[in-house]
This record gives sequence, C-alpha cells and structure tokens, in this order.
Amino acid sequence: MEYGRKLNVLVVGGGGREHAIVKAIKNSPMLGRLVCAPGNGGISRDCEVAGIPAEDIEGIVNFAKDGSFDLVISGPEVPLSMGLADRLRGEGIAVYGPNKNGAILEASKAFSKAFLKKYSIPTARGENFTDFEKASEYIKAAPCGVVIKASGLAAGKGVVIPESKEEAVKAAREMLEYGVFGDSGREIVVEEKMEGEEASIMLMVCGDKYIMLPASQDHKRVGDGDTGLNTGGMGAYAPAAVVTERVLSDVRENIIGPTLAGLKAEGIDYRGTLYIGIMITKDGAKVVEFNVRFGDPECQVLLPLIKSDALEIFNDIANGLLDATKVRISDGFAAVVVMCSEGYPGKYKKGAPISLPSDSEIPDGAWVIHAGTKSVGSDIVSSGGRVLGLTGTGDTLTEALDKAYSLCKKVSFDGAFYRRDIAHRELKRMGLA
Repeated sequence: MEYGRKLNVLVVGGGGREHAIVKAIKNSPMLGRLVCAPGNGGISRDCEVAGIPAEDIEGIVNFAKDGSFDLVISGPEVPLSMGLADRLRGEGIAVYGPNKNGAILEASKAFSKAFLKKYSIPTARGENFTDFEKASEYIKAAPCGVVIKASGLAAGKGVVIPESKEEAVKAAREMLEYGVFGDSGREIVVEEKMEGEEASIMLMVCGDKYIMLPASQDHKRVGDGDTGLNTGGMGAYAPAAVVTERVLSDVRENIIGPTLAGLKAEGIDYRGTLYIGIMITKDGAKVVEFNVRFGDPECQVLLPLIKSDALEIFNDIANGLLDATKVRISDGFAAVVVMCSEGYPGKYKKGAPISLPSDSEIPDGAWVIHAGTKSVGSDIVSSGGRVLGLTGTGDTLTEALDKAYSLCKKVSFDGAFYRRDIAHRELKRMGLA
C-alpha cells in the first residue's frame, strides 16, 4: 500500500464477530471507506453494508475489485474454506484470513487430526473413519469414553459427547449412514474424551510470527451452571486465570511452536486468526480443535483489549509485515453476555423489535454487539437465536462483568434471555461465587 493513503476495507460476514471487528477498526486514522458484506442491523449503523452473502465468492471478489478495496477481513470460516482468500490475493487484494490450504485446519477435522499426529502436537488419541462398522468396532474396543466429530464444517454443531458407548455408536451411525450432517459427516473422527477445563487461545498469525491475545473462556451450555443444550456461545471473558503462566509456556513450546513450524513445512503461508481450543489436563495442555477465525463470542472480549490500532495489525498481517513488538494489549479484563431469543438453541421466533440504549447510555468501555439483528425501516429487530452481545471492560473481572450486566438491563425485546453466571468458575476460584 502507499503510506499515508487511507485504506478502503471490506469486512466479510454478518454476525457478532464481524460487528466486533467493525467496531475495533472504525475509528482508525488509517481508515478510508469501510463496508461490511452482508452485515446486520447493528453493523449498518456503524458502516456501509452490502447485501452480498459471505459464501458468494464471485460476488465478494467482484465487489472488492470494483470498489478498489485495499484490504479484506474475512470473519467466518466458510468463505475461507471455499477459497475466498486465494481468489482475492490472485487479484492483488490483501486479505486477513488464510488461503484454502490453511482453512482446511477447520474445514476438515480429519486433516487437522492427521496434522496434529504428524507434528507430534498434544491432542486426544483418535482415528478417522468413513466406514460405520470399523468405527463401531473402534468405539466398542476403546478403553475410555469417546467424542464423535463430523470431519467437515457443521456450523459448530458437529460434535457429539455421548454418555455411553451405545450413544457413541448411535452418533457414528447417524453421521456415516443416515447423513445427519450431510457431506460434513461422511467422514468422522472418533477420539478419547479428555478430562480437564477448556480454554481458547487466539493467535493473530503472520507466517512464523504471531500475536497471542489474552486467553479466554467461552460458555457453551444454554443454562446457568453449565446446564442444558450446547449453543454457539452464551458469553465469554478474558483473560482466563485457569491459563496460568505455566500453561501458557506449555502451549507456546508444545503447541504453537510445532503448529507454526508444521504449517511452514506444509508450504502454508498462514495469515489470519488461528484459534486453538485447548483442554488443560493433568498431563498438560492438549488441542481440542483448530479454528481459522476468531471465536464468537470470544472475539467480543478480545478485540476490546487491543490498545494498538487494530486496523494496522490486520493490514500488517495481510501484507506479511507484522511487527509483534509494536502491539500493545490491555492488562485489564473484558466480559460479554449474549442475549438470545426465547427457544434458542431450538426453534425460536424472529422479528421482535429491540429496544436499545442510546449512545449516551452506553458507558465508556462497553460495546453493544449485534449478532442476529436486521433493520426494518427505522427499527432493529431480532433475526437470529443469538441476538446481541453486551460487552464490558474494566480493571478487574468483576468491574467488566458489572458493566456488561448493567448494559443487559438497558436492552429489551420480547422473549429475551441470557445467562446470569458468566465467568462463574473464575469467580469461584476468586472466592466471589
């Protein structure tokens, strides 16, 4: 890019992750034009939106070319797995997000499992299967509990944690023979069920250089006390104290180092977010999964903790110019509470008008993130199961949580609900719950 010239930026996606990205970069002095495709109701109040689906690769590429965009930031994993970054880079447009050969880390759990084995990266023992009978034999002979994973992308729903061997066999049959996840479940991974506490490690990667954002912890279950069905995420906080300096040292040495070296050995010039889900076991940290984009809602607590110009970081990584020593991260805390539609994660209603606080009612260090909303005239209405993310930051975790929950009280729509115990494990460790 020409130094001194404002950047025209296109953000791809339309959920809470993308709204957090928009908010993180919209006030950058480097920014020229900012557009999000397809965006959502809240994003449309922060920047231009273009009604192009994230999976419309041709549409996105043509729009980026015609609009003379300097940088494209891809939020979701699906367009990356379809080769969006490859196409854009082929047109000379810088992209934050890996090429298709890097996106396969998330698009194929079978590939990532083989990658972990090849480069001796700690993870659960397991095998890949396309044949149900062989999978069934393996499950029945396994000396421990197992987890069944659809290999392909399944919108975060392709993992089954069965309570018994019988349930595990049933899950394998449903994926391999009944096609409950379509092509995504034509190959499955059967692996040992790891015991421990999960956490999320989010890296912003530029080849062999990276920024490690504060460790975070998501809350997947829909109900307080981690009860009920799994969801896309009901809230998160960072930093997570369960990821101690000792754990971080273990992760850097035994997971991050070999992973980046493995990507280089595979000829993958990785530029974008690498999300490493870890399980902290009695034998050390082990990889649960790789994702090739920011977690949602983890993104909504991590980006507010970046004190440097976030757009400069995205742009430097996209252009292979990252200097990690220049990046400053807050030593404070952030928490997000996800407000959902009644019935989620099952069937839920859409179209409920949302009452939102005015800008003057949103305290400093707080964000209202739109995930499942759309504009109808001058109104914002619900359009998804996870509707809003209410984020608070502060010098302490309790201050961040108080700010997020106070924001929840200023928002309302018919049937709205949210968890009231975000960070409960952390608070218990602190003696506050």
